Amino acid sequence: MRICFLLKVRQEKLEEYKARHARVWPEMLDALRSTGWRNYSLFLRPDGLLVGYLETDDFARATTGMKDHPVNARWQAEMAPFFEQLGNTGADDNLFPLEEVFHLA
Repeated sequence: MRICFLLKVRQEKLEEYKARHARVWPEMLDALRSTGWRNYSLFLRPDGLLVGYLETDDFARATTGMKDHPVNARWQAEMAPFFEQLGNTGADDNLFPLEEVFHLA
């Protein structure tokens, strides 16, 4: 499965968000790999629009695996203030895949 999702990073947090992702914790990277996240990229537009892309065999299983992983709880708690419009939920609860309408292989 190829998955693409959107989030919005707060304008005043863009530089810190990029800095945090330049040094993602090794245990977080291990957790992503072990729960089935592959070829995972984040793209950030200057206005804060964040585009995420990943490949996985089962998106539901990959996201559930991360939600249940202890290191993810720490990461999400630290990253929650970076995002707009999450309400009382974290980024993990706001990863709604976009519909793929074209793919050139």
